[in-house]
Amino acid sequence: MIAVILSGGAGTRLWPVSRELYPKPFMRLPDGQSLLQKALLRAVSIPGVREVLTVTGQEHYFSTKNEYAATELPEGLELSYVIEPLRRNTAPAIALAALQVTQRHGPEAVMLVLSSDQLVENLKAFVQAVQQAEAAARQGYLVTFGIRPTYPATGFGYIQQGEALGEGVFRVERFVEKPDLETARSYLERGTFSWNAGIFCFQAGSYLEALKTLSPEVYEAVLRCWENSPKSSPSYLDAASFKAVPNISVDYAVMEKSDRVAVVPATFGWSDLGSWDATAELVPPDAQGNRVFGDVVLVEARDTFVQSEGRVVAAIGVESLVIVDTPDALLVARRDRVQEVKKVVEQLQAKQHQAANRHRTVQRPWGSYTLLEEGPNFTIRRLVIRPGQGQLLQLHHHRSEHWVVVSGTARVVRGEQELWLRTNESIDIPAATPHRLSNPGLIDLVIIEVQSGEYLGEDDVVRLETSEELLLENGRGD
Repeated sequence: MIAVILSGGAGTRLWPVSRELYPKPFMRLPDGQSLLQKALLRAVSIPGVREVLTVTGQEHYFSTKNEYAATELPEGLELSYVIEPLRRNTAPAIALAALQVTQRHGPEAVMLVLSSDQLVENLKAFVQAVQQAEAAARQGYLVTFGIRPTYPATGFGYIQQGEALGEGVFRVERFVEKPDLETARSYLERGTFSWNAGIFCFQAGSYLEALKTLSPEVYEAVLRCWENSPKSSPSYLDAASFKAVPNISVDYAVMEKSDRVAVVPATFGWSDLGSWDATAELVPPDAQGNRVFGDVVLVEARDTFVQSEGRVVAAIGVESLVIVDTPDALLVARRDRVQEVKKVVEQLQAKQHQAANRHRTVQRPWGSYTLLEEGPNFTIRRLVIRPGQGQLLQLHHHRSEHWVVVSGTARVVRGEQELWLRTNESIDIPAATPHRLSNPGLIDLVIIEVQSGEYLGEDDVVRLETSEELLLENGRGD
């Protein structure tokens, strides 16, 4: 079995922590792990899984790799990637994964397709459900997972189960869109409906054949893109042909059209964490119903959720609020209106405000940088360079840089010079000087960087050699 993780998303419902370039899968939960790390650990908990194939966008690739690098994984696990240059949807993403799996392992290989932004509490029950699904998948069924409803939810699609096909597996009678409250109550009472979890299990060849038959325009577009893309590792998809791939979900393209669809109704503690209210439930309440995560002081507050990053948040005399504080954005909302956070993101996007898209900390192949302060003709950043990594060799025409080593050891190339710097040592990089910064040590290298002078955007930067970072920005992999 090959585990396939779909990593990405738009990042609107859990703003300001989740953003377009750092969406929900990368959020830290109270236990310190991200949802993406939990999805990866869930995948490798399945007996027989020795490869995890991740389909992600170029804007999320660095963050995904960094999350995986920070996760303790079993020996011999293979991590592979398919990198999309544009955002599409689940049907083409799964098809591209199926093409790679077929090429490497044959069409009969079973794929377990997982979303990277869901939470599963009962791992033992999850493994059992996967094993039931795998047995049906090996008989040619396209298997989806249903979650037995615990309340009449109107925010989920539903699956109605039909006749039994095997232990814990049923034929799908029909898929139902998000119902109104009265209909959802009737589904709960009937006991044959489950929430659509967006988790799938099937043979790679079975999925591709179904897509070819039921949505041929999607299949042909995906196949052209795959044929035009280099078969490298990771696999960078061809941007020109990928633009022609339709934006369609796997439910619409295949699952709702096929007569070979099965469902495994399960109870493994599933949540899609679709709002701040759902996220608050992960934190134990105090006697007044308050839930806090971070450095928080509450005085005469009730039924309030507060999450803080890096500074103290105090609230006095408030009730039924959600307060989420990040270094560059603060959300305050009534708990009964947290579903409207998307409207905030839409307004920020209309203003082209960077708070809709990115955090102050940005992931790169070599590590990350955090914007500390910015003003006319200057920028101050904190760089973290992982062991054995280094920045691209580059040159800035109109600005100079000053680096101070906070911790670790730095190898600096400045023009024709090669210099080694240690904690508390610093160096100046004059404008128009080729330079590179790398970490030859065994621990993270932390640098404070001060850039000064007129900055004319990317036109000011000359990259002097190619790298994975440039390939992704180029978007074609050529």
